[in-house]
Amino acid sequence: MTVEMQPLPRGRHGLSREEVEVSQRTRLIRAMVDVMAEKGYAGTSVADILSGARVSRETFYELFGSKEDCFMSAFELAYAAILHATTPSAGEAEPIERFARVLEDYLRALASDPAAARVFLVEVYAAGPSALERRNELQGQLVDSMAALVGGDRFAIEALLAGLVQMVTARVAVGDADGLLKLHGPTVELARRLGLG
Repeated sequence: MTVEMQPLPRGRHGLSREEVEVSQRTRLIRAMVDVMAEKGYAGTSVADILSGARVSRETFYELFGSKEDCFMSAFELAYAAILHATTPSAGEAEPIERFARVLEDYLRALASDPAAARVFLVEVYAAGPSALERRNELQGQLVDSMAALVGGDRFAIEALLAGLVQMVTARVAVGDADGLLKLHGPTVELARRLGLG
């Protein structure tokens, strides 16, 4: 979810209204992510987001109904980026190989953008019940996808992923990108012992 934070050029620039709105929306979302990485959800104000994005308050409220609305847009983008980064390739024939590849891609995606990982895994807990409901829904979809990808007992997959997400979240919360990547080997070994491959 890495995004350039360049303001639009002043004066006439030849961009359509839609292009301007996309730029402003993207900058607001990225500013929210970056400010929250520093201040947390509760400590982040709309003014902080505006300052980071260099966008007016009026524009913010034209594009988002509230701070929570902006957060949910950031959350959905972070999830989409992670999903895109973890699309399995058809090359891995064995289920455990597919699991290992998807897990590696997932951990690398989180480590490559710690601020977006923080939105997705840590700050969501402070964003309220609707954010947590959406997170739980997405985690259920992830379990279903993984069950289809590797086969095996769905409950075992759900338990494995729940434990993994907890360990990943703990490392993201303290900014331990190396620790994230080190989860790969032991998690693949646990998946083997659980019969997922």
